[in-house]
Amino acid sequence: MRGLFRFALPALLALSAAGQASPVLMISLDGLRPADIIEAEARGIAAPRLRALMREGAYADGVVGVLPSLTYPSHVTLLTGVAPAVHGIANNLSFDPLNHNQMGWTWYSQDIKVPTLWQAAHRAGLRTANVHWPVSVGAEGVDYNLPQIWRTGEPDDRKLLAALATPGLLPPLEAALGAYPLGIDESVDGDAARVRFAARLLAERKPDFMTVYLAGIDHVEHHDGPDSAAAKAAIARTDGLVGALIDAARAARPDTTIVIVSDHGFAPVTTDVNLFAPFIAAGLIQIGADGKPTDWLAEPWIAGGTAAIRLKHPDDAALVARVRALLETMRATPALGIDRVLDAAEIRAAGGPAEASFLIALKPGYETGTDPAAPPARPSVLRGMHGYSPDLPAMRATLIVAGPGVHRHGALGLVDMRAIAPSVARILGAPMPDAKIAPAF
Repeated sequence: MRGLFRFALPALLALSAAGQASPVLMISLDGLRPADIIEAEARGIAAPRLRALMREGAYADGVVGVLPSLTYPSHVTLLTGVAPAVHGIANNLSFDPLNHNQMGWTWYSQDIKVPTLWQAAHRAGLRTANVHWPVSVGAEGVDYNLPQIWRTGEPDDRKLLAALATPGLLPPLEAALGAYPLGIDESVDGDAARVRFAARLLAERKPDFMTVYLAGIDHVEHHDGPDSAAAKAAIARTDGLVGALIDAARAARPDTTIVIVSDHGFAPVTTDVNLFAPFIAAGLIQIGADGKPTDWLAEPWIAGGTAAIRLKHPDDAALVARVRALLETMRATPALGIDRVLDAAEIRAAGGPAEASFLIALKPGYETGTDPAAPPARPSVLRGMHGYSPDLPAMRATLIVAGPGVHRHGALGLVDMRAIAPSVARILGAPMPDAKIAPAF
């Protein structure tokens, strides 16, 4: 883990930093594995637009992501060029040990601790737009913002989004295009509707920098598993949506550079493991008569293939020792599928959650369950998962870039996810001093 980001990328360092600034359309395809496009024909996947973009520009053999390899931490790294330990978004869900926040996610950009590409572009005098990018509620530097947010999935969520979007932006769009999808809708159909809104923004507002997030591939891979027929169909349909966005962007601004990214890979999963029960049995989580937590000293902050262990009093040496001993016992329990346990120093070295005193890394095939009353292990409901250690090849993400801002064609090898934001910043002509990794394209 200490050497996670220490791989040589001489080809990347040779890329030119010169050139005139150009507009950028940055599209995230949640969960898209690089080989599903690089080897699309061999895998039986129809992806002509993404394949054509690869031939036109450059692509990574894989993007080495962040710890944990989850959607929200990864998308903030894609916007900032720094790891979760620095930017502050370390999980999809807020840490909520007493379940008071009703499954609240880290939707709010005010929790990002460093400047984003949106802010850098805005400071450079550029127009910016966003459709559904994670952690975009209240995002500074976004001129036209349709942020990602939901609560109940009921119609009131539409009112919530309308209140949080850029004032006056949504009503005329909905008058022309119909209802904007609920934020909780992660289907490919939901993506298709959002693409219509993004295409209209590209045509009417002509932003210099725009981010668009599509969730459908990830949604299907969780439900049916990577390599499933349903996942291949989702990729094929999403390829068409990407083509529509590319066409809209280039019609509005012919000099647009297209940047396709994903946030993580995917692994098949068969087993849910209950990491909460050992903490309850050890008296580290107190449960009331109604089955709800009433107090805690240490608790897993679950993240799919990993779980950060947070302590109520992290400076309490006796508590640290008590939790360490419990984790050693848990690691020796085969049913829990634990591959390794990282301590605080190892987590920091990997750029993982700064709030964690320990981190459990599960073996592929195992995922963190959500029910503290479940057995230690049981068959999983989902068929695919991520969140594992980013040094696993299955967790590698996708990068495809093409346009006048790109000065190298063909394969780029392995790319550090932290190099993507400074690369986009270079193309935009918008400096990002907090991003320390050299541009990748």
